[in-house]
Amino acid sequence: LCLARSVFFFFFFRFCICSGQFAIVKRCIEKSTGNEYAAKFIKKRQSRASRRGVRREEIEREVDILQQIQHPNIVALHDVYENRTDVVLVLELVSGGELFDFLAQKESLSEEEATQFIKQILAGVQYLHSKRIAHFDLKPENIMLLDKNVPLPRIKLIDFGLAHKIEAGADFKNIFGTPEFVGRYFQTGVFAMFIVVVRYLCGL
Repeated sequence: LCLARSVFFFFFFRFCICSGQFAIVKRCIEKSTGNEYAAKFIKKRQSRASRRGVRREEIEREVDILQQIQHPNIVALHDVYENRTDVVLVLELVSGGELFDFLAQKESLSEEEATQFIKQILAGVQYLHSKRIAHFDLKPENIMLLDKNVPLPRIKLIDFGLAHKIEAGADFKNIFGTPEFVGRYFQTGVFAMFIVVVRYLCGL
């Protein structure tokens, strides 16, 4: 990461898509191509004593993981920029909304449709695990649709802010993620996947 390039030189910015405690996501257009992306502005922690913002090593870990992955069911990283206060991740635009909201509006889902959605989620998780990457925050809010206005929308797993690469043979004892999706014995996505499936199929 470096301060050499300004994201505002390369992109026009439109409206805010969503925001969190230390990040905001804006829809943007690349000036050179006209392509649309989602720009995630992550607020940097300015000092070790501060609790505001995200630590640099955590931002760099997220960027490093996103740069390692390329899969049709995982959001893609297009580019990275940095300014004095933020690191900006330019990501694939996933505009179909949350899968959970899509299912709630649809009210009923055929067995074939449910199977295809679950297959896509599992394909993304299996790919991550094949690269020894644990998402650590797999939940309905982080399972999105690329475009909901097609017969079978494509699933996209998003938000790798808590993701870690697990080295072979290493013990990993930290606990991350949203409480109801964190299993005592399955911290790498298996238990979370089970909870997500149950919620979808049971309409919870």
